[in-house]
Amino acid sequence: MAHSSHPGRIGTANVGSLGVDSRKLGVWTFIGSEALFFAALITTYLVFAPVNMARADAQNPKEYLDIWLTSVLAALLLASSLTMVLALAAVRRGDMKLFRVWLLATVGLGFSFLGGQVYEFTELYHHGATLSSSLFGTTFFVLTGFHGTHVLIGAIWLLSVFFKVQRYPDSPETVMDVELGGLYWHFVDLVWVVIFTVIYLI
Repeated sequence: MAHSSHPGRIGTANVGSLGVDSRKLGVWTFIGSEALFFAALITTYLVFAPVNMARADAQNPKEYLDIWLTSVLAALLLASSLTMVLALAAVRRGDMKLFRVWLLATVGLGFSFLGGQVYEFTELYHHGATLSSSLFGTTFFVLTGFHGTHVLIGAIWLLSVFFKVQRYPDSPETVMDVELGGLYWHFVDLVWVVIFTVIYLI
């Protein structure tokens, strides 16, 4: 098994006065702003859902959802968090073969989740539940669709990291690149746990 002596080395040129890498600080700031967006969307959902359900002609998209399918999708994202951790651990050891396996597994699980979400949205559409069918439908599709968009962004981000590492395997920035992509991916997974609990379980 080939090992590289370079991927584990992280430069200190970007470490600021707080002792935190400026790139990592930037990603944390970005994640914080995205967390506020999701908090606003979840709050809107919680406010409008009971208002909509109080109407005589209320339409509840959840009536057509397959909780087993959604549970599988949640399991896929949770599994992707584990593979992301394994990918980061592998690149820190310099084990580039296992790193590629685990990172591609993470991306694959992410795209599998998106495929399941597309199927779910298609089923809802066939039952007449659309973005404009009701307040409940609007908040439901905006919240879950916004999260799906973030999963897609995260998958593309990780793919770009994969191809960068493929091209520059000895770059001292490799570990940080993987760690930053992992931070965003774990955030996306954590948000889905909240959404799954609020929408599908409550």
